[in-house]
Amino acid sequence: MNEIKPSLKAENILQQIDSNTKLGELRKIAKEIKKDHELAMELWSTGEFLPRILAILIMNKKLLSEEVLNMLDRDMQSHPSKERTNLMDWLMANHLTKSKKTIALIESWENSPSALQRRTYWYYQARLRWTGQTPPDNTEELLSAIEANIAKEKPEVQWAMNFTAGWIGVYDEKYRERCMKIGEKTGLYKDEIVAKGCTPNYLPEFITMEVNKRQNK
Repeated sequence: MNEIKPSLKAENILQQIDSNTKLGELRKIAKEIKKDHELAMELWSTGEFLPRILAILIMNKKLLSEEVLNMLDRDMQSHPSKERTNLMDWLMANHLTKSKKTIALIESWENSPSALQRRTYWYYQARLRWTGQTPPDNTEELLSAIEANIAKEKPEVQWAMNFTAGWIGVYDEKYRERCMKIGEKTGLYKDEIVAKGCTPNYLPEFITMEVNKRQNK
């Protein structure tokens, strides 16, 4: 199969990126380019992680239909786990949370066949809470779904469900004990060693530490 030769514009950009390129540098390049969806798709087609991050930054969110998002999701599957979740997180932060249409898509992904999309659904629910926004009144349903499904979910989805339970426990005293019990029951992240100054993911510790931080303001 013949490879499509990249345009001069894409070639010029790709020459500025190597494995040592920092994310801040990509942001700077993106600022110069502004929005260029055609170029974004060209960079995306390289299959490489950093050009794909840059591609996300210069995409036109109006052109991100459900079909295009499903294609991007399928393409992300070729990356190692950490890169895969990074790409989806950048896509979410830069585009998916910026319009009602794409937020509605995120909200439809709870039972998506794609683990990345399910993870995004849960990460978005957590984000609504940790950014201090008034969360939707779906907390009871979320906790019931977490209790029923977290143990059998894929690791990346487990993390996001756990993260959601953590922030519910921090901000909603009524559910605090229930959220801690989820952690005790699943044992998820109980033995995880975290760097100094970082909050552990184990729910009883996460919730206790984050609540204390807010009370000691």
